[in-house]
Amino acid sequence: MPYLTQLADVARRTGHPVTEVAGWKRRGHGPQPEVQGIVCHHTAGPAGGGDYPSLGVVRDGRPGLDGPLSHFGLGRSGRIYVIAAGRCWHNAPSTSPRHDNSSSLGIEAENDGRQPWPQVQLDAYRRLCAELCREFGLPAARVRAHREVNTSKPDPHSIAMTEFRAAVAALVNGAPAPDSWTEEIMKELPMIRPGDDNFDVKTVRGCLFARGHVPPTAYAEIEEGLAGWLESTRCDDGLVALVREFQQAKGLPDDGLVGPRTWAPLLRV
Repeated sequence: MPYLTQLADVARRTGHPVTEVAGWKRRGHGPQPEVQGIVCHHTAGPAGGGDYPSLGVVRDGRPGLDGPLSHFGLGRSGRIYVIAAGRCWHNAPSTSPRHDNSSSLGIEAENDGRQPWPQVQLDAYRRLCAELCREFGLPAARVRAHREVNTSKPDPHSIAMTEFRAAVAALVNGAPAPDSWTEEIMKELPMIRPGDDNFDVKTVRGCLFARGHVPPTAYAEIEEGLAGWLESTRCDDGLVALVREFQQAKGLPDDGLVGPRTWAPLLRV
């Protein structure tokens, strides 16, 4: 296989915001030989520090292990970071020949190994795995936790992989999301109100853009343009107006609040 330069397009199909890390298309320990499996990790990085503070380590490596260490990063906000198109040192030694470094793709999700998983991050995790399964013709059974294919690893913590794979399989097959986790997502996602300033606001911005509800006029006066608009964590008047327009388009009460009824079409769950 060549370098997998389609990975950013695959990530965008999830509907979650995507960051292409500079140089990713030629980053890797040579080309990726094949894709027979997907390995899910957590970073064991800091408990704070923003959306994806482990980017530098995953991209560049650490003492004794050169980067890249994974093809994808997954931020707490559900943002997907495309880091490398070539082979990555993310699982060795592997107990599965389909999940070693030469045969699998790695996803490093930001988590310190103890903190609760944000539901939007879990949704992005499932959807990214589903889109990768579609792209490479894999069954959901090929999605494995690091701990399932490496006896010395504990990650990703607390994710029940049987349920996780069932959700991935439903997404791959185009079936409705299983009620057990769809309802959980809707209950756990935060209410976004005018004036809020947090990373969940960035998720709203990314989803609105992915759904085609961010016109160029929304960021025309921002120095950094669209990139700056997407990175803003503030729920300002302009964003509230776009939320109301989205709600009107979906036949929802146009109160400008992002609660369960608005999160569902934003995330398409």
